[in-house]
Amino acid sequence: MAIRGVPELPVEGKRVFLRVDFNVPITPARGIADDARIRASLPTINHLRDRGARIVLASHLGRPKGTPDPDYSLEPVAARLAELLSQEVLLADEPAGDGARKVVSDLRDGQIALLENLRFHPGEEANDDQFARALASYADIYVNDAFGTAHRAHASTVGMLKHFADRGAGFLMLEEVQFLSKLLGHVERPYIAVIGGAKVSDKIAVLESLSTRVDKILVGGAMANTFLAAQGRRLGKSKIETDKLALARSFLKKAEERNVAVLLPRDLVIAKTPDDSLGQVVASTSCPDDSMALDIGPETSRMFTDEVARARTLLWNGPMGMFERPAFAAGTLAVARAFGENRRALSVIGGGDSAAAAALAGILDKVSHVSTGGGASLEFLEGKSLPGILALEV
Repeated sequence: MAIRGVPELPVEGKRVFLRVDFNVPITPARGIADDARIRASLPTINHLRDRGARIVLASHLGRPKGTPDPDYSLEPVAARLAELLSQEVLLADEPAGDGARKVVSDLRDGQIALLENLRFHPGEEANDDQFARALASYADIYVNDAFGTAHRAHASTVGMLKHFADRGAGFLMLEEVQFLSKLLGHVERPYIAVIGGAKVSDKIAVLESLSTRVDKILVGGAMANTFLAAQGRRLGKSKIETDKLALARSFLKKAEERNVAVLLPRDLVIAKTPDDSLGQVVASTSCPDDSMALDIGPETSRMFTDEVARARTLLWNGPMGMFERPAFAAGTLAVARAFGENRRALSVIGGGDSAAAAALAGILDKVSHVSTGGGASLEFLEGKSLPGILALEV
C-alpha cells in the first residue's frame, strides 16, 4: 500500500486538514467521559504543530442527523484538547461556511482550529461533492488520523481527497494499519482469537475470516448464547438471536472442517435481571427458565485464560459479559488480565468495550496494540478494503 506518512509531507507553513476521531462520550454536564481518542490524536497534532503547520481539525460526534444540535457540539472536545495541549483551540461555529472560513483563514503557524461537528451538515455522510469541495478549500494538505471512520466513505474521509496532491496518514492511522495487517499475515502460533459482544450477526463475517487464519476461537458474551442454543442448550431468558441459529450451526460446522477449535462457555454466571447485585454459577446446560446468562463462569474463565497464556498471537474483540456491572465483570476482567500477563505474544485488542475493559483491568500498556476502531477494525480483519485508507493511496 503506497501511503505517505505525515513526516513525509511538506507541512511547514501550510494549512493542514487533519481528520481525527473525536467521537467521544459526553457526560450530562457536557464534560468528556473518556478522552482516550483525543489523546490518541496528540502525536500527530504535536508533530504538525512543531513543524509550524496551520492545523484544521475535523471530526464528527454522535449522530445529529445532518443538522446542528447543541447536544452534539464539539465545544467540550475543544476545551479538553486545549487543556491537553496547553494551547488555545479555536472552535468554528459550523463545519463549513463563512464562519468556518474566517477561523481557518486567520490561523498562523502552529495554531489550531477545530471545525464544528461534521455531521451537522448532511453532505458529510452523503459524501456530497459540494460539501467535500468546501472542506478541501480550507487546506493545502490532507492528513487522515481517524482510523475509526476509515470504513465510511464520507466527504471528510473520501470525497475531499481528490482535491489534494499532498495527502497522507497520521501516526495513529499508520499504527493501526501496521498492527492489524500483522494479524492478516504470517504470525507465530498458536494464534488465538477471543470474540465476545452481543450479536452473532455483528461478527459472523469476521468469525468466518478468522476461522481461515487462527488455531482457536474463544466465544463469550451474549453471542455465545446463540451458539449454545444452536447446539440445543436451553438458556432461559438469555439474549439469543433465534433467527441466527442456522447461521451459528453452519459456522461451527465449517470451523470443524477447517480444524479450528471453537470453545464455548462450559459454565455461566446467571441472574434474573442485569440489575441483580449477585450472580449464580451454573453449567451452560442448566440455565433456569427465569434467569439469563450475563457472564462466563469461573471454569470457562480458567479455560480461556489458559489458552490466552499459551498463545503467541492474540486478538480480542468484545467483552465476555455485562462487565459494566460488577457482579458480571469477572470473566471479562480475567481475559483482560491474561492478555496483559502474556508479554511474549503479539496482542491486539479492538472495539470500544474491549478497550474499556482493558483500561479497567489496568493492562493498556501491557499489550502490543489497542485499536481505536470498532467497526473499522472488524472490517479490516475481514479482509475488506477500507475506503478511507484506499483514498490515501498515491
